[in-house]
Amino acid sequence: MDKWKYYNITHKLHVLCNPLSEAKFEKFCQLLRLKPRGQVLDIACGKGELLVRLAELYRISGVGVDLSPYCIRDCKEKHRKRLRQSSITFIEMDASRYKPKPGEVFDLVSCIGASWIYKGYLGTLKALKGITKPGGLIAVGEPFWMKEPCDEYLTVADLSRDDLGTHRENIQVGEGEGMNCLYTLVSNHDDWDHYETLQWLAVDEHIQANPDDPDNEELANRSQQNKETYIRWGRETLGWAIYLFRKT
Repeated sequence: MDKWKYYNITHKLHVLCNPLSEAKFEKFCQLLRLKPRGQVLDIACGKGELLVRLAELYRISGVGVDLSPYCIRDCKEKHRKRLRQSSITFIEMDASRYKPKPGEVFDLVSCIGASWIYKGYLGTLKALKGITKPGGLIAVGEPFWMKEPCDEYLTVADLSRDDLGTHRENIQVGEGEGMNCLYTLVSNHDDWDHYETLQWLAVDEHIQANPDDPDNEELANRSQQNKETYIRWGRETLGWAIYLFRKT
């Protein structure tokens, strides 16, 4: 099954493609206090909600980059409906290959829930720091261990213990890079349940509406496996947060 088709189906009902409530998201956007015409770069922008909301709040200009053609389609449609006039551009490409214009730096650079692009959390912080203005902001969404993961969970989820840190360690990694952690927004069980179970609903709706889709069997099997993994281990083991740093 095509990777991006799978994620488009499973996240069809999501406004935010991370375990983050819309109320917390709004609070986070309000806290950024960006200046009008500030420059924002959103790596793995998903459906573009962050850039569109920041443009509505602050009249920023910016760039969103994502590899999914479905996400970029959704971004452009959202931009058309909500921002008739704004300097927001959405680009479909591998974000790891995105290069700003020579000398271009941003007031805010974000990568919310996609640190795999830069081969991990530390690599993401280093990459984003390099294209952020002195005094600018860096926002990274990253999982963390709430407790020590059991071996069975690691095997089923195709993870190793060293792939993630604790919440404290995630803060320390950023500050070890010379940045100041200003704020953390931590997801709770309700945020996670909404994110995960909305995928179950989306899969069911797709199969009911498209009974002849040849990918339905794989889609249903993957959904069931992810459901079992989340209920049995993930809900009590895996946390998630947005970490906001200032580049000093």
